[in-house]
Amino acid sequence: MQPAPHIPDGELETDLDFIKQLTVFASCVLLIAVGIFAYMIYTGEISLSGPSALVLEKEEDFDRLVQYDLVDDYSGNGVSVCMVDSGIDMAHDDLSELNLAGWSDFIGNGDDPYDDNGHGTMMAGILVADGSLTGLAVDVDLYVAKALSGNGEGNDETVAEAINWCIAKDVNIISLSLGGNASGFSIILGDQVEDAVENAYNAGIVVVAAAGNDGGANDDGDVASPGIVDTVICVGGVDSNGNIWSGSSVGDNNGRLWPPMMPRNSPDEKPEVVAPGHKVPVIMPGNNWGLSSGTSAATVYVTGAIALMFEANPNLKDSGTDMLDNLKQWIADSSQKKGGQENHDDYYGYGLLQMDELISLASSNS
Repeated sequence: MQPAPHIPDGELETDLDFIKQLTVFASCVLLIAVGIFAYMIYTGEISLSGPSALVLEKEEDFDRLVQYDLVDDYSGNGVSVCMVDSGIDMAHDDLSELNLAGWSDFIGNGDDPYDDNGHGTMMAGILVADGSLTGLAVDVDLYVAKALSGNGEGNDETVAEAINWCIAKDVNIISLSLGGNASGFSIILGDQVEDAVENAYNAGIVVVAAAGNDGGANDDGDVASPGIVDTVICVGGVDSNGNIWSGSSVGDNNGRLWPPMMPRNSPDEKPEVVAPGHKVPVIMPGNNWGLSSGTSAATVYVTGAIALMFEANPNLKDSGTDMLDNLKQWIADSSQKKGGQENHDDYYGYGLLQMDELISLASSNS
């Protein structure tokens, strides 16, 4: 059976004057396409020596949008995060102070960290950059599992193996800025990635995953896998005004015959939350900076928020599945609903991530 291609995070505007446009399409070799979404690179406006004024302006805009500007007492200290992606470029200036807690290469078996795609570096920077751009949780213990190749391809078995490696490291959060379209056959025969995220849940580990980037006319009708799994926190994307990004995938929460799915109930309706996903400031391999669009970036914002929540409430770490279930409800209750919204919205989830509100709500219930 020929799998459907899966495409990672959206648009990327950079300061690379010689690049006009680059699109990378990711596909998988098994029943479910697992990979990063294709992204486009456009010319930027300044030199390669640092982020443009627009990039820095966007960073401030998003900090205010999700209340990151209100939580500067926290930096993720004492919290461990594992990212499964295309790797990490440790040579970037904004990562010069980073000491990886762990690295494993499930593609080339390399001993030293690298990123031959760029997507993993961008996502890591949103979390731990500490230079021209500032990550959301710069002091987390970061583990990186390379499970996607240079062209963004990954297969079910390899990504699942990487997730299980993260579980073995006993991390607090697994961040998955990747995904694929679930098929009816995977539901019948089983899916290793979805099994792996269930393993993480049973181990008391938070799993955050991207909703997908096929919103609009090309939407396939539901969020990507493994974001479809009830125990996973699935994240959609918004712009700097808090409006839904046009490429953010819609959730199908009413149930269907094929692929078979029961109706979803609160607080597990998809996506659960939205976060910055359009023109998000990122670092790039080659010591560059730019803007990235897609739910991959939004995923890392939620990962960062939960890391800060754990730092503020260390007793919540390693608290088992009850805490994970409570976390879903705290996210739903603390998120900012769009105008006129009362309940879950299939695009906007339970609302826009609000970091300070989430930390406060968790603190009052811990």
